[in-house]
Amino acid sequence: MLYAYLGMTGGFQGYFSTMPYYLKVQEYRDFESRDIWEYRLNFTQDQVLQMLRHAWELGNTYFDYFYLKENCSYHILSLLEVADPRLHLTDEFVVWTIPTDTVRLITSQPGLVGDVVSRPSLSSQIKGQNATLSADERRWLGRIATDPRLAQDEEFHRLALDRQAFVLDVAAHYLRYLGLSDERQAASYRERYRAVLVARSALRVHSPTMFIAPLTAAPETGHLTRRVGTGFGWRQDEFFEEINFRPAYHDLLDPETGYTPNAQIEFLAAKIRHYEKHNQFRLERLAIVDIISLSPMDSLFKRPSWKVGLTWETVRRDGCGYCGNLNFNVGPGVALETRWLRREVYFAFAEIDANYSHAFEENHRAGGGGTVGMLADLTERWKVLLSATYLTYPLGDRSDNTKYSFQQRFTLTKNWTVRVELNHFERRDNEAMVTVQTFF
Repeated sequence: MLYAYLGMTGGFQGYFSTMPYYLKVQEYRDFESRDIWEYRLNFTQDQVLQMLRHAWELGNTYFDYFYLKENCSYHILSLLEVADPRLHLTDEFVVWTIPTDTVRLITSQPGLVGDVVSRPSLSSQIKGQNATLSADERRWLGRIATDPRLAQDEEFHRLALDRQAFVLDVAAHYLRYLGLSDERQAASYRERYRAVLVARSALRVHSPTMFIAPLTAAPETGHLTRRVGTGFGWRQDEFFEEINFRPAYHDLLDPETGYTPNAQIEFLAAKIRHYEKHNQFRLERLAIVDIISLSPMDSLFKRPSWKVGLTWETVRRDGCGYCGNLNFNVGPGVALETRWLRREVYFAFAEIDANYSHAFEENHRAGGGGTVGMLADLTERWKVLLSATYLTYPLGDRSDNTKYSFQQRFTLTKNWTVRVELNHFERRDNEAMVTVQTFF
């Protein structure tokens, strides 16, 4: 909480640092498992030197870091303006600076960007290589990564020589990744890594060159970051019209092109409704922050999924038809990806849930439970999200809550979508709606 507060209010000091580029690439790609898109700019040597001189002069001072506005992306743009004063990049960002928007702005400048290069992270390289292995080769990969002495097993040597080499290559990459990501067991992984390299060097076979396709398209090819929508629907016993607005980022049902798959970050996403029966306008929901990260597990990677959300929303209970409720929800989870239809991600979360509202006895309730669901790409343009939640509250208002949701998104164009939703919130509170949304 302190980190978030200081980042939002300028409580951190930001510095320019000078270091070899390959070290920064190694830090992001290998140590932190970030997939990198690299944009090579058409600057002259004099422009590059001017930018470096300016950054060097600023090395002993700092700027107040603001997560929303004057962040790393914003100050990189200021460096580019020093290199070429004809550029006026920072003028485009008045309220907030979103990194994807800065990339989109740079690529829109005539003649500024030359080559665009994808640098898959070490984990992405391993996943791509693992996907090409047969079931038998994948079994050997797991066994050799655990005990490198099995690389001398006669059964393993029955594989073709080039396949033995490839399995050992993937095992070496995987052990290197584990050694970088787990400091407590790093010494053990390094020892196994060296043993696999020794076995690999004995084969005297060149490793095949393998192209690892990027997990996502380049960021600038995705939908724009702001979103507004309008729609209509029915909740419980009355019709409503809705306008929704989200100033930034992406949710699970938005088109994934150019964005991290299976991830959601919503910030200050608001829904305003007009209910016909009582002729009433309401702020139906405000997602102050709503983050979901689904990390599908496989035979090599066991990263947990997680979620956290702070929202204000309307609840309906006996004696309180339009009560506001402040909700905090957080929890770890697991996810699994399959290709039975086209691509499906199944997930489950254990959750802690707390609410503050005049709709509840003692004005609050707190407890926990879980959510299960499926996120599926049925076609390139059609995506579905199914979920079911059960929560019980032993503190405050002693009650329980069962939620069901069926949502689907149809993509019309890159920046236009249609959504259809059926939701059951609590008790007899049901909702159906249709929304047209555009990104800008």
